[in-house]
Amino acid sequence: MRRRLAAALLLVGMLPALPSAQPKPEYHLSLDQGRLLAAQALGNGKPELTLDLTKALLRADRQDSLAWYLRAAAQARLNAAGAGRRSAARAYRFAPDSAGKFRAAQLAARLSVTEERHTLAQIWLRRTAIHAPDETSEERIAQDYKVLRRLNPWAFQLRGELRPSNNVNNGADSTLEVIDGVPTLGRFGPRAVALDGVVGVVDASLSRRLHQTATSRTTLSARAYVQRVALSSGAKAEAALLAQQSGTTVPRNSEFGSTYGELALSHGFAVGPADKKGTAAVGVALGSAWYGGDKSYDLMRLNGRRSWQLSAQNALIVDVSGEQRFDPRSPAQDGQVYGLGLRLNRRLGNGDQLDVSLALRDTRAGHVNATSQTATLRLGYKFADAIGPARISTGLILGRTDYDQYIAGFPARYLPDGREDTSIYADLNIFFEDYDYAGFAPALRLRAGKRDSNHSRFQSREVSVSLGIQSKF
Repeated sequence: MRRRLAAALLLVGMLPALPSAQPKPEYHLSLDQGRLLAAQALGNGKPELTLDLTKALLRADRQDSLAWYLRAAAQARLNAAGAGRRSAARAYRFAPDSAGKFRAAQLAARLSVTEERHTLAQIWLRRTAIHAPDETSEERIAQDYKVLRRLNPWAFQLRGELRPSNNVNNGADSTLEVIDGVPTLGRFGPRAVALDGVVGVVDASLSRRLHQTATSRTTLSARAYVQRVALSSGAKAEAALLAQQSGTTVPRNSEFGSTYGELALSHGFAVGPADKKGTAAVGVALGSAWYGGDKSYDLMRLNGRRSWQLSAQNALIVDVSGEQRFDPRSPAQDGQVYGLGLRLNRRLGNGDQLDVSLALRDTRAGHVNATSQTATLRLGYKFADAIGPARISTGLILGRTDYDQYIAGFPARYLPDGREDTSIYADLNIFFEDYDYAGFAPALRLRAGKRDSNHSRFQSREVSVSLGIQSKF
């Protein structure tokens, strides 16, 4: 049975006036006819009539997605962006299929931009990605999102990760203490040996662009990094046994959790000729670090960056930083940390990218056991083309850390040659971009490596698999 629109009598107002003695004729339209007439009115440049017709349509059916969409389009024509966005949101809610939801979300995103509500526009654009009909639409959405990112003074990033690992606490391979190949009388407790389990990470940052010109930008940002550990049942049993043997308490999951928070101010600017694309940046950050539920230290860090576009294929980045720690929990967590980083990025002829980076770190702590010099070399390779449903990158990391003086052993003594650690790690990163939802897709990371040392407490092996979520744009 066809439903009727008595409210469509609004059309009578458009007819020529009749003598008052004659009754006005009534016109009854079906819902489909009403929708068609509303669409024709909009196409003929009569948004006011479209509003009247959709009002009648919605009195008949509040969940009429097409009526809400036509109403949103008419409100957009009348420069009522806020009302139009709200109507588009209802059209999205009641749309019976992906095509309708895609169309409504696109309109809501455009109207959000008109309102200069860029964060809301980004949310609506991600909703269009859920219902994008083809690859061309997805590429256009990604391009639009990049434009919105430049327009929006606010930026939010969130990274989550779950990582099963055979060494969640960075522990030793053995319970025996061996220094320079010679066993001592010492044995490690449950907190110092490798325990397996799952590591969970949430890394969130929020930034606000304070000022921007054609050649500079000043940004205020906040970051929170939270890492928590869940020991496996086997690790708990092993820890309980070691605790009994060493006369210590059984470790809890919370003892291996870490948290870091910071507030940072940075200023970036262009340097040199525009065609060279040179940039520089300076910044200051205030932060606090916690481990095991207790605060480790506060810090202030100054950092600088300079980048050069050496050629169309090569870019060079130099980073420098200086960090002062305050209010430490122990002398080992006091002191200063200085860093220097060099990174060369080369784009190969086939579009692949090769990264070579060197990081130097000098830590001057209040205790000799935390005073060290570290050098890390990383070789990274990123494939330009997807392999099947995934994009792949890989890396190899070589590290060396020297402690000129180190106190260890039982009884405690200075090691003759200090402490020397070498490490090698490899990682494989797989991003499944074809399996996204709202522009977010799963990322898998495989990591394996080892660290060797002249002190067995710091000899360790790690194999881990992490699953996270990453944005496509």
